[in-house]
Amino acid sequence: MNGTILILFCVAAAVVAGFLSALFTTRAFLKKTSYMLDALEDGETNFRFNEGKIGMKSINRLLNRLKSIFEKEKEKIREQDSYLAGMMENISTAIVVIGTDGSVKYCNTPFLKLMNIRSLSNIRQLNAANADFVQALFDACKNGESRVEYDNELGRSEYSIRRSIATLSGKEVNILSINDISKEIDENEQKSWEKLIRVLTHEIMNTVSPIVSLSEAMEHDENNPDRCEGLRTIESSSKELIKFVQTYRDLTGLSMPQKTAFRLKDVVEKIIRLTEEQFRSASAVCLYTEKVENILIYGDESQISRIFINLLKNALQAGAQKVSIEADIDEKDRVCINISNDGRPIPEGSRDNIFVPFFSTKEDGSGIGLSLSRQIMRMHGGSLNLRSSDASGTTFTIIFK
Repeated sequence: MNGTILILFCVAAAVVAGFLSALFTTRAFLKKTSYMLDALEDGETNFRFNEGKIGMKSINRLLNRLKSIFEKEKEKIREQDSYLAGMMENISTAIVVIGTDGSVKYCNTPFLKLMNIRSLSNIRQLNAANADFVQALFDACKNGESRVEYDNELGRSEYSIRRSIATLSGKEVNILSINDISKEIDENEQKSWEKLIRVLTHEIMNTVSPIVSLSEAMEHDENNPDRCEGLRTIESSSKELIKFVQTYRDLTGLSMPQKTAFRLKDVVEKIIRLTEEQFRSASAVCLYTEKVENILIYGDESQISRIFINLLKNALQAGAQKVSIEADIDEKDRVCINISNDGRPIPEGSRDNIFVPFFSTKEDGSGIGLSLSRQIMRMHGGSLNLRSSDASGTTFTIIFK
């Protein structure tokens, strides 16, 4: 009987001891798990549980393994974020991520350069510089897309803004991509003008050419002097019209550039020598400055020279006394040339049309000089834009990309 009681007592003691041990282990596990979760929630992973401790070895090994898995996943996310950020910085498209309250969650370098700022915390900070652009950003957030014209150091450009929606930290954000579409718009306009010019020149030439030939043939009729005089007038007017139409044919008949490498300085100095007499007659001067020595251009030297001659001629016709040509290489390795003059500014109402064929601010102007110059730059993969024109002077910018 006493032996049975002793056995029962030992069994009860073992059960109690096991229960207490399990309770202690469970409490220790919960305490360590709670500590680990709090640390991970705060982004802290600089901890490790002792795997050599008797009684907690398996639990500590399990918790350390969970921490290791978390660290690996966190490192993968960090690598993906770094890759994405690097990709966003190296694309030409301006990107900005905006919260519903206007806060800026992210913006890449192209966006900062476009806005000419170093940092931005809320999109409304741009209101003072360009309220229209800010409104276009909010319109894109609301409607999915928008367009806006924006003046920067290279002149006026038109931008397309498109939106996509994402969730960041449980909150909805708008990812806006901003692209300069001025070149595409200009190219479409240019193609439309070229088609129109081809049709007009074809029809006019076909109509006028027979009149000239017939007038020349009928002029020899000496029996009717009055008719001969009238025919000579018709012939003269028709020839002037043909000459006029031929001028516009040049706009659509521009040959493809025969590209070679040449020094920009050599070409500009040659043009300055060619126009020296015109500048002397106008009591004007033309100066050339290179901020980087020995700038090379790969293009058609004859066509590029034509651009400079057009711009210098326009400057003299505007009454300029000083024309300056400055060349530099920007951070994108593009050759940038600013041609400035102190002549009469281009009328504000005409600035948007100066590159349109047939349009001219001069009474005797043909209206194709600037249009032809811009077309030459497009064929070279570059651009020609009016940067500014006011009382302080007029500046055109040429960029070789």
